[in-house]
Amino acid sequence: MSGTDAEIAHHAALDARMVAAVRGIKLLSLVSWPASAQQRFLDMHAQGREELPKIDYPKLDFTDTRRELDAIAATADPAHPLGAYLIDSTRSWSIAAELLEALGTDAVCAHSIRLFGRPDEPLPGSGPTARVAAHHFIDIANELDHELIAPEEQVAISATALQLQLQVDLDAFFGERVIEVTLDPDMIAKAAAGAQRIRLRTGAEYTDYDKHQLLQHEAFVHSLTALNGRAQPVLPSLALSSPRTTATQEGLATFAEQITGSIDIERMKRVSLRIEAVAMALEGADFIQVFRYFQAAGQSAAESFASAQRVFRGVPLNGGQAFTKDTVYLRGLIGVHTFFRWSLRQDKLRLCRLLFAGKMTLTDVQRFEPLFDSGALLPARYMPQWVSRANGLAGMLAFSLFANRIRLDQVSGDTPIFEV
Repeated sequence: MSGTDAEIAHHAALDARMVAAVRGIKLLSLVSWPASAQQRFLDMHAQGREELPKIDYPKLDFTDTRRELDAIAATADPAHPLGAYLIDSTRSWSIAAELLEALGTDAVCAHSIRLFGRPDEPLPGSGPTARVAAHHFIDIANELDHELIAPEEQVAISATALQLQLQVDLDAFFGERVIEVTLDPDMIAKAAAGAQRIRLRTGAEYTDYDKHQLLQHEAFVHSLTALNGRAQPVLPSLALSSPRTTATQEGLATFAEQITGSIDIERMKRVSLRIEAVAMALEGADFIQVFRYFQAAGQSAAESFASAQRVFRGVPLNGGQAFTKDTVYLRGLIGVHTFFRWSLRQDKLRLCRLLFAGKMTLTDVQRFEPLFDSGALLPARYMPQWVSRANGLAGMLAFSLFANRIRLDQVSGDTPIFEV
């Protein structure tokens, strides 16, 4: 075995150890609240009473797991692409383990910020903060006339009907039953995706935009990257939802909504409201104040509870603390969009397709390029149509590159730019 092959085999063995070690670190499921908490709160709210929910979190100890992760990182070669990946990944999993060990305490917020950042951090490219960007989308959404919404966009789709529609679309995409769509009565979120299953909340109502968003965001990004990651013989951890890949995963999924025309301004508003709510909680707002913020923004009581619980997962509910994951959506979207444009300019559009070969960061896909070239890592088996059609993707990105050169502050209604 050559030196390169030996290095790959060494790190593949370390990756297998990491996959085994982190099996119990199910971050989002362990911080999530039971549906019964929502029902109790909404019943009291309907009676005109509001009290902070009482959430019981499990007592967890990941000492042995963190020790094993440290040992893996110490054995990995930081100069090798796989070694650098393993060191970064084990560090991320260790932080997630520390967060879970601290559930219900102030320490969760600090660990969350280490993993996902804050809403007052600048966006990629030295842009404005995520909070400033969120205000931009909220203001635009509030200014739009809701009468512009087409009648078919206002028709509610039941969870059962959506389950059938998504299942038909997914079976047609794969040519067989690869991903199963199921109903879950115990969810607070409206949907969640794994490699082979997408869950919808029983009894929830969805819109036509929700259907397309779920297909592009959950199925054709989160599920596909998990399926493709499972097929990697050297690096099966690429199937895992590592906390360090969250920003790229959510950015890629939101970009997929955008490029396929599946995202609407109300969706951008919902994402932006969550970022503002995280900022409010960090500044001292408690759960009830954040709940009322979402209500004042036009969400129903049930939606407002679901949105507010996202902000307070794992942390005390009396203000000053937040679970900051929702801050990654706009940062991830801007980062992925910028990366796609950079890839076109550098004649590396292939990297955009390789992003679907597993769950990885934008840094990972660049340092993995030689491994894809050598065949050590496999390209994506499954890809959504919008990314597999390279010419169409290049056309959109080329226009985006040019359009961004136009300064809107120098354009007015009588500017010749509007003449055709």
